[in-house]
Amino acid sequence: MPRLKPVLLLIVVACLAASALAADAPPPAPEKPAYLAAGPEDMQWWREARFGLFIHWGPVSLKGTEIGWSRGGPRRGTGGTGEIPLEVYDNLYKEFNPTKFDANEWVAVAKAAGMKYLVFTSKHHDGFSEFDSGLTEYKITRSPFKRDVVKELADACHAAGLRLGWYYSPPDWHHLDYRTERHAKYIEYLHGQIRELMSHYGKIDILWFDGLGGSAKDWDAENLFKLIRSLQPHIIINNRAGLPADLDTPEQTIGRFQTGRAWESCITICRQWAWKPNDQMKSLKECLQTLLRCAGGDGNLLFNVGPMPTGEIEPRQVERLKEMGRWLATYGETVYGTRGGPWRPGPWGAATCKDKTVYLHIMKWDDGGVTLPAIDRKVVSAKALTGGTAEVRAGEEGLTILVPPADRQEIDTLVALTLDGPAFDAKVARPAGSVTAGKKAAASNVYRNMLAQHGPQRAVDDDDETRWATDTGVHEAWLEVDLGKPETVDRAAISEEYDRVGAFELQAKRDGQWETFARGEKIGHDLALKFAPVTAQVFRLNILKADDGPTIWEFRLFAAKR
Repeated sequence: MPRLKPVLLLIVVACLAASALAADAPPPAPEKPAYLAAGPEDMQWWREARFGLFIHWGPVSLKGTEIGWSRGGPRRGTGGTGEIPLEVYDNLYKEFNPTKFDANEWVAVAKAAGMKYLVFTSKHHDGFSEFDSGLTEYKITRSPFKRDVVKELADACHAAGLRLGWYYSPPDWHHLDYRTERHAKYIEYLHGQIRELMSHYGKIDILWFDGLGGSAKDWDAENLFKLIRSLQPHIIINNRAGLPADLDTPEQTIGRFQTGRAWESCITICRQWAWKPNDQMKSLKECLQTLLRCAGGDGNLLFNVGPMPTGEIEPRQVERLKEMGRWLATYGETVYGTRGGPWRPGPWGAATCKDKTVYLHIMKWDDGGVTLPAIDRKVVSAKALTGGTAEVRAGEEGLTILVPPADRQEIDTLVALTLDGPAFDAKVARPAGSVTAGKKAAASNVYRNMLAQHGPQRAVDDDDETRWATDTGVHEAWLEVDLGKPETVDRAAISEEYDRVGAFELQAKRDGQWETFARGEKIGHDLALKFAPVTAQVFRLNILKADDGPTIWEFRLFAAKR
């Protein structure tokens, strides 16, 4: 073997060393397949938009009952049945002739409300197609109306510069093959209809599935997503087809504070998704505060209306949306293009931020103003955007925001804080004195017995990303924490998902007996309780009434100040 020259020897040694290091280093994490997630530039417009219009509509509006769910007959995969006999519900389309439908008017209403995108029900669980599908005769173009509603909406949105999305239900209680031994044939139908929706209506920005908890296997979701993104590469897809996709979708509740993953609350302007005569409508205060709490949690609001059988959106709903739009025309800078935080929403209100500015949306005042935890930024200035003056005072408990009572607004008192650094990255101090972290916890019920993921310790660990969850159908439950030694506490922080709790109490165990020292009804996302000092070793959150299985993100007790 010939002798190596010094330079060549150095190169060989360096290569061998690099190879050894590479062998010891962990393999790089595999990249997610492109079909699983939208690109950051596509999510950017969606995050900045903050506000969209959801529309549930179809022949069922002739009856004024809920879309899909009021259909009689079997609901394969779900169970239960609706109040309208199947033979009546499935033939409503033969009477459906909404001659006053005007896609341009719907789009104009969305824009007047300050909405930046629109999502329409192309097919609900009842299987009726609102587009001219070549795969079924159960569709809008076979009704007396005959027109392709989806096409007219697509054309109107594109002309007006409004982003566009389709709602599509993978479950289909009308299709004869759905969840039978012929389900594979139904999958072909589902994929075929999605191909039509992605191919025939121009650029589609959003695809909003509603799989009712079905798995990816139920819809062959991986191949379905590949198909979708091959036809619409810049589309955004929600998380209801068995895959996480691009965003979470809490329903009829405001999502929790979550900045690491996009989310969107879908909420109705009245009580029912589809049109119902004399349905109870939310006040302007409820509507605006819902939007602001979504933005403050770093999420979007997809706000639903159900048009009437004529094809028109109810005038009172139109006026409510326009009222929201008028507010946004003045204060939209505090919503559009912002991020949630740095403070989490609470009973006081919510915060949004952009660059070095924090917009405080104060919805509830204490006698001494609103006190928020300290942050690692200096407040350079404060301005009351809704009129009057604003003052910020730093104290032991954090920052106190003061606005004279005469300048406080019923819906939202807006205070802009200018910081000495980026607002979104500001670190918020945690309330001092939590005595629950790391302590032993027990519970009456854990979701599917998944203790590692949803056990009671997940609610007392002071980690905002973990939670205790219970099974569906649970209406009473308790979470117990043993502090290891007697502690005196005088405050509690409780955070709940889904707003299901209707009554609860806090208890302390003394001499083997449970004693109740605090009671309440709603918990919500950020409940702060103050009570007379209580000394005990074991404490319990006792949920007395819940609409369904409660989920608690945090249950923290705080040591009384000495």
